Amino acid sequence: MSTPVIQSFPLGGFQTNCHVVWVPGPGGATAGQECWIVDPGEGPRPVIDFVRAKGLVPSHVLLTHAHADHIAGLDAVSAAFPAARVLLHRDEHAFLSDPQLNLSAFIGIPITTRGADGELRDGQELGLGGSRWRVLHTPGHSPGGVTIACDAAGEAIVGDTLFAGSIGRVDFPTSDPARMHRSLHEVLMRLPDAVRVHPGHGPSTTIGAERRSNPWLQDDGWAEEA
Repeated sequence: MSTPVIQSFPLGGFQTNCHVVWVPGPGGATAGQECWIVDPGEGPRPVIDFVRAKGLVPSHVLLTHAHADHIAGLDAVSAAFPAARVLLHRDEHAFLSDPQLNLSAFIGIPITTRGADGELRDGQELGLGGSRWRVLHTPGHSPGGVTIACDAAGEAIVGDTLFAGSIGRVDFPTSDPARMHRSLHEVLMRLPDAVRVHPGHGPSTTIGAERRSNPWLQDDGWAEEA
């Protein structure tokens, strides 16, 4: 099996990372290869153009969670690739049509999108070009947050649960600091140090780097006080 490739595109005013994931064919070929588009944020034209230029075929749009900055480009991506099925955790299906839940109402630009085609469930396995990926439920920043991890390749797409040197906010109306603490310590920090972490904002990092130096993983007081 070839190694999965993850190409990230910071989109919109919040510079939300949209990830295109695929496994190259023989000789690194991309034409006709299945791909995923993860978290299509505001202004997804660079992503759409990239996928078309590479000849990739999106089978799914995966949402790590459904806050506005991660779904603002969903309708445009779905229009460009109508065969791609939209999947996210069932706890956030309602976010797609509710500007209060997806937080867009709070920034004065209400966003509603098409609905989901299916669920991402804890423990679910997804296949992509011969690679196998696990869905890990990592709530806290939002109730339906998920991580999508390929153990064999040592890759994890974590949404806004973990950043390089920080973590996602836990002060939103549907956030839960205690659940975030569990997601970090009992799920993500059980992954091997070498796993490459691809967050919803900012640069990629590794589990080991965050275990050693991320201040939010050294101090548990924030979870107890919130």
